[in-house]
Amino acid sequence: MEQQWRDIIESIGEDPSRPGLRDTPSRAAKSFAFLTRGYHQDLDSIVNDALFPSDSSEMVLVQDIEVYSLCEHHLLPFVGRCHVAYIPDGQVLGLSKVARVVDMFARRLQIQEQLTVQIADSIQQVTGALGVGVIIEAEHMCMMMRGVEKQNSTTKTSAMLGNFRSDARTRDEFLALLQLRR
Repeated sequence: MEQQWRDIIESIGEDPSRPGLRDTPSRAAKSFAFLTRGYHQDLDSIVNDALFPSDSSEMVLVQDIEVYSLCEHHLLPFVGRCHVAYIPDGQVLGLSKVARVVDMFARRLQIQEQLTVQIADSIQQVTGALGVGVIIEAEHMCMMMRGVEKQNSTTKTSAMLGNFRSDARTRDEFLALLQLRR
């Protein structure tokens, strides 16, 4: 990957051997590998058996999980927050694992719409929850730095599964809980 970064730097008319750029291909390759490390992770390893028996049937909400991802169309960042809620059915997932699931999918080339669905589907798969709700709010550099150049736009996406989709009261509780910290 280092050579490809060197080639990109040359293709824009820069000299990759000048002092300020000499180590950039190596740094960029390491950085890109870090930003896309989700391709080398899998759900089972992330969860690592962190499922615990629970009699709780009340909503579990992990709110304001930072999201850093790269738009698959322009390779530019989108950054925001993810909110994940589920209704347990006999077991709960370790709270840090929810954030790790978000990171695993965010650290791949993505579109926000698909990221939201992947997180919801994975939490459902792992927990067997009665329902899952995921909302992501993000700002996209591909809209801010290029193209339409709109600095104040935010994209919100949601995925509602199970009773979050079928029961308006569950969905409303989720949305109301998100408003408590605003």
